[in-house]
Amino acid sequence: MADRRSGWSIGVPIVAAIAGLMFATSAGAARGSDLRGSGVEDLPDVIRTQTRLVETKALRTEQLRADVEAQTAALASADPQIAQQTARAATWGAAAGTEPVSGPAVTVALTDANTGGRIPPGYTVDDVVVHQQDVQAVVNALWAAGAEAMTIQDQRVVATSAVRCVGNTLILQGRVYSPPYVITAIGDPQRLLAGLEADPTVANYRRYVDLVGLGYRVTQPGTVSMPGFTAGVSPRFARADG
Repeated sequence: MADRRSGWSIGVPIVAAIAGLMFATSAGAARGSDLRGSGVEDLPDVIRTQTRLVETKALRTEQLRADVEAQTAALASADPQIAQQTARAATWGAAAGTEPVSGPAVTVALTDANTGGRIPPGYTVDDVVVHQQDVQAVVNALWAAGAEAMTIQDQRVVATSAVRCVGNTLILQGRVYSPPYVITAIGDPQRLLAGLEADPTVANYRRYVDLVGLGYRVTQPGTVSMPGFTAGVSPRFARADG
């Protein structure tokens, strides 16, 4: 009996302490807590803030790149080896997309369906908005058709550029865009148009253009000029020819 009383005397305080902790936790939960305090920004504010930050850093990057190019040119005038490497880099710049380019082009604009707030019967909200896969399908079709250079929302892109959509917004190289999404490609217009027509994923998008009213507009703006690609390139595999 003495052993049983000893165990009971130890167990009761422990149980009481646990119960007290549970009551305190329950009371705190019942009162609730402010999960959206004044120090927390909502998503649109975060996007706007980060977009301004990206623009500021992009401008600084362009300034630093211009400084590097100016100093390299100055050194090349006195160092034949630097001059030789600079000339080689210039020949690779066109293929890498880092040099400005101009030529005849085809432009594709993708737009969400104008449903007036009413989703067509038998469809969902996902069916009436442009998705990442739709933008990527057009981009891939144009590259496959021989596009020499490309912009999305007036930003120069290359074959390794990542196209990402979050909800109904496009995130490209740190900047956020809303539809319409405009893709312009320089190349042989007839080949580019034929590539869009032949691509099965683009054809599936055009089917929804007819079914739910998604926007798909192809134009030929004539000769256009595009800036060089300025974002970072981090290929996993690369080989220098020549």
